[in-house]
Amino acid sequence: MAGAKPGPTGLINTLEETLIALLLGLMTLITFANVVARFVFNSNILWALELTVFLFAWLVLLGASYAVKVHAHLGVDAILNMVSPGARRVIGLISVGCCLVFSLLLLKGAYDYWAVFADLPPTSGRWFPTGFDMKARSQSFYEVQDVPMVAIFGFLEDLINYGDSYEKLPKVVPYVVLPLSMLLMLLRFAQAAMQILRGDVDRLVASHEVEDEIAEVQAQRGEHD
Repeated sequence: MAGAKPGPTGLINTLEETLIALLLGLMTLITFANVVARFVFNSNILWALELTVFLFAWLVLLGASYAVKVHAHLGVDAILNMVSPGARRVIGLISVGCCLVFSLLLLKGAYDYWAVFADLPPTSGRWFPTGFDMKARSQSFYEVQDVPMVAIFGFLEDLINYGDSYEKLPKVVPYVVLPLSMLLMLLRFAQAAMQILRGDVDRLVASHEVEDEIAEVQAQRGEHD
């Protein structure tokens, strides 16, 4: 029985895991530093809380697409285990099809929300893009509340803010994770669909019991070989 395959390996996978670990590590360090500043030095890192929230959002959104890639999302496969392999593939394709449509909707909404901060036109159409709304008001001058401007993003002042300087970090920077993560989510579900079509897997996710059975079968095959 083909279930979820073991996690992928390679450079891209290593980069994704490193980025997720880095985000989690930065959250921990910033929170710890703020606690020390507050209780030891009776001070406060003003931007620590807001930056931690942004890092957590990046962690969750990027982690969601990575979890699709490695088949780590939770799922109930009791019914799948009761039907034939062919039926499992059909149900798997229907499931991934629904996820693809949902990802497209999320991608449109995420891009439209972020685009105005990047001085780009959002898409028109309520559900699916039918073009670009060139009359939308740019919000590229919007800044976050506490996180100060970082010199590395100084090019944005001439690129989207018409030469005006930013005092705080422009919202276009932290919010870029919205369209990026939704695009990755769409890509991961498309890859999952191809895996089901090729017969590599027969479902989006597998329970731990199924994964254990697969590992046991693979170990037995290794012994016979």
